Amino acid sequence: MVLPAKTFEIREKISLAEIHEKLQGFREEEDWEGEEEVSLVTEILDLELEEDAIKGVFARDFVKPRIYKRKMIETPVTEEAPFWVKPYEGRMFLVVVAPSVSRGVKKLLTNNVANKVSESLFGVTGAIVEVRIPDGALVNRHESNPRATRLIWFDDVDIPGVNKLCLAGESLADTGLYQDYKEHGRIWYVVFGIQKRGITVGVSRNCVVTLFSKASLDEFIGYVSEDFFSLIE
Repeated sequence: MVLPAKTFEIREKISLAEIHEKLQGFREEEDWEGEEEVSLVTEILDLELEEDAIKGVFARDFVKPRIYKRKMIETPVTEEAPFWVKPYEGRMFLVVVAPSVSRGVKKLLTNNVANKVSESLFGVTGAIVEVRIPDGALVNRHESNPRATRLIWFDDVDIPGVNKLCLAGESLADTGLYQDYKEHGRIWYVVFGIQKRGITVGVSRNCVVTLFSKASLDEFIGYVSEDFFSLIE
């Protein structure tokens, strides 16, 4: 199972109850003419207010081209992105799970959720923003338990002609290459196992978390809210 989720921050002050009230019944329609005229709908489904969170599903209709009998035809499809709004230490985060089937819209859809929710709550985009994990947090995550690390990607590499460097395998805990690579680049992405939860996740500086193990959505979001939020600067 590979399941990515991206975290954003709601910068404006607002309560969970207010968020739930404003998002209830959110729906937009756009006419599209193909073989027949249909409405492409963007809406929020299954919205629930819980004690310490809001959860729902952001559904958006797309037009997907495909080949049928040597002809290009366009077919409306719906993709859904489950999302959560959760407070953490005086901050409010929006977590959006990307579609499980990649066709180049994961980033589009997760970012679109953030912008549409921002518009619905505050009337403008930009009230919900991207967040980052500082370099030091990923360095500390690896160096505190290097044997749990499965893979590290480095970017901003200062070696001419080299854009990225990667270390993978069990020798990550002992190899001197890690120190060499760290001197030449910044850690962008780390994949590591979490023994207490029995899962493997990948974490990037732009706050995308990818689950590589069997786990329920609630278990995954439990990790994000209980462990991952603390890494965000």
